[in-house]
Amino acid sequence: MAAARIALVMHLPLGAAFKQCAAHILGATPELPVFDIAPDADPQAEIDKLSRWLHAGDPREPVLLLCDLYGATPFNIASQARQQALEEGRVVHLLTGTNACMVLKALTDSSAGAGCFSDRVLQGALRGIVDAQLPPD
Repeated sequence: MAAARIALVMHLPLGAAFKQCAAHILGATPELPVFDIAPDADPQAEIDKLSRWLHAGDPREPVLLLCDLYGATPFNIASQARQQALEEGRVVHLLTGTNACMVLKALTDSSAGAGCFSDRVLQGALRGIVDAQLPPD
């Protein structure tokens, strides 16, 4: 199975900030397309742009789209582009609630198929959420 392609679809400027953070931590700028959606963006134009990127890769290559907020405009754009790709037989997974741990997990563990890969990315995100309060006295 080919390595999964990963893209961020988020509110401007969050995707670029996640990519910059990943570059800082990893010591190199990752191959990570960013689709930061401006408040005044034309949703159909953004769907078309994301769809072109989805179609640019090998149709057998799994894709993971990471969004910030479920139900928000970037998510809706990603959902529609994903649906079009699914109808064409492509494998595209969409996760929301993206945090830095999730982005890093996706970038450092993208060699397996998208199904189990998206599960591992999700688990990586959850493991990164820790209640770090000191124990009570």
